[in-house]
Amino acid sequence: MRFAGKTVVVLGGNSGIGLAAARAFQAEGARVAITGRDEATLAQVAAQSGMLAVRSDMGSVADSRTALARIAGQLGGIDVLHVNAGVGGFAAVHEVTEEFWDSVHGVNLRGAFFAVQAALPHLRDGGSIVITGSIGAVLALPGNVVYAAAKAGLRQVARILAAELLPRRIRVNVVSPGPTETEIFKRGASPAQIEAVRSTLGGA
Repeated sequence: MRFAGKTVVVLGGNSGIGLAAARAFQAEGARVAITGRDEATLAQVAAQSGMLAVRSDMGSVADSRTALARIAGQLGGIDVLHVNAGVGGFAAVHEVTEEFWDSVHGVNLRGAFFAVQAALPHLRDGGSIVITGSIGAVLALPGNVVYAAAKAGLRQVARILAAELLPRRIRVNVVSPGPTETEIFKRGASPAQIEAVRSTLGGA
């Protein structure tokens, strides 16, 4: 098992891509902790899997700091941090409000950055940080300007993190999935918007 004896934390691990990743890590022998905002879902996943589940809102820096310190204290440090929590939503440029911009960037960029910062004191040298990005960061998808800007910023954050953490031998990578039928994606996009994205991607 590739992760036997390792501790993995998946931020936003109670559903969708994050939950699938958490289950995969656990299947490879890792001790897994997940975070999320929905207490009921967290409790259900914890009961089914035995994972440590901690409520935390990525939009709150204080929440991230508290959750990561608690997880590291209970599990004895962190080997792998998977930053997956995020929010979605589509809006054309002329429809974007300050509130919408701030809500998306507050979680997907600001929240993700400060979550990584909060994890660093607990992350073992030689460990790994994996960040869920998006294909939208490199493709011009209509209606995706706010989300794409946050994810593009996060890609550059990851590049600089990798350079700064090189002396500690901590690897930093971004995975950039295309449209995935998670609850976040379905809640944030209308059927017409989903079809437009698929058309842009060549019917994927």
